[in-house]
Amino acid sequence: MKPFFILLFTLGALLAPGCSGRTHYSAADFDLEIYAPAYAAGFDIRGRRHDRSTLITIRNPWQGAERIEQHLLVLREGAQAPADFNGQAVKAPVRRVVCLSSSHVALFDALGQVRRIKGVSGIDYISNPYIRTHRACGEVRDVGHDSDLDFELLAAMRPDIVLLYGVTGENTVMTGKLQQLRIPYIYIGDYLEPSPLGKAEWMIVAAELCDLRDTGEKTFAETAARYNATAQRIRTYVDEHYPDIACRPKVLLNTPYRDIWFMPPANNYMVRLIRDAGGDTYTASEQGNASQPVDMEQAYLLAADADIWLNVGACSSLAELKAQNPKFADLPVVRNGQVYNNTRRRTPAGGSDFWESGAVHPELILQDLTAIFYPASGIDTLTYYQRLK
Repeated sequence: MKPFFILLFTLGALLAPGCSGRTHYSAADFDLEIYAPAYAAGFDIRGRRHDRSTLITIRNPWQGAERIEQHLLVLREGAQAPADFNGQAVKAPVRRVVCLSSSHVALFDALGQVRRIKGVSGIDYISNPYIRTHRACGEVRDVGHDSDLDFELLAAMRPDIVLLYGVTGENTVMTGKLQQLRIPYIYIGDYLEPSPLGKAEWMIVAAELCDLRDTGEKTFAETAARYNATAQRIRTYVDEHYPDIACRPKVLLNTPYRDIWFMPPANNYMVRLIRDAGGDTYTASEQGNASQPVDMEQAYLLAADADIWLNVGACSSLAELKAQNPKFADLPVVRNGQVYNNTRRRTPAGGSDFWESGAVHPELILQDLTAIFYPASGIDTLTYYQRLK
């Protein structure tokens, strides 16, 4: 019997390091660069030398956030989260996903993986054909929104992960309840990216969750190539035909909200798109990622000088726009019929596909803007925008 106990002790000693390697390594061990975004500022992916697990780090995922980091450990090959890890952990590939933003749906759709989505927030506002078709048979459920999430439904669904978005901060009530239910979650900050390609690059996060990083990188590279080629063609056309910058269209954005007109900062998604399309727009500040209120008198002065007006809320006609404020009728941009809204592809409930599929197809938005700014450019079809009449 003695040799048996010696053998048993030897096997235990040999196996112990392997077990401790799985359960007692540190989050700091993820020091290998797996994916460093070329355009996005809000995430990166790192790995470690001993297994295929990766660590997704999300930075400042809501407006006003500073030095905020959240971590999602993506486990593979039976690996376990380290004892000192206080972030969220999920096993890849995920098979049941809940998306609380329509742009999250687009990230999976761009990869051909929309079937993994089993729940969304505000299903009436989702444009994706698969989601709309499969809601009827109950394969995709509406889980509610914000503080009114249906946690009972989520508990029954048992999703592998819930993708959240934050406006001004973390919803600790929501995340606390998800922790109680042991449902992994992570905040996605795609909407804060000032670069159109930065917003689209978040598809890499979805790809990592699906264990399809190579597919994600290939898909995004194709998206970036299309966008950059389109931007270069536009730049060449505008430089040739409109060398005087003063002759390029001045673009007004948004409408007042409760008598406050919010103007975007210079480092902003729509501002970047407009400038890449050869236009210029009014901005409120040079720093930050949040729109800033502008005095109404000053806003009307800017509006009176604008050549084109974009993104006018839910308005689908000039009559609706004028009904918001009679002063709008006197603006030259309205009298000249140069008002366009991003509502060409809209659900019956009012959800705009511009903010959904447009998030992963910025080249199509760029083409729309070019067609609006420069009708003689040869681009004569609109995907997301329509001219108000």
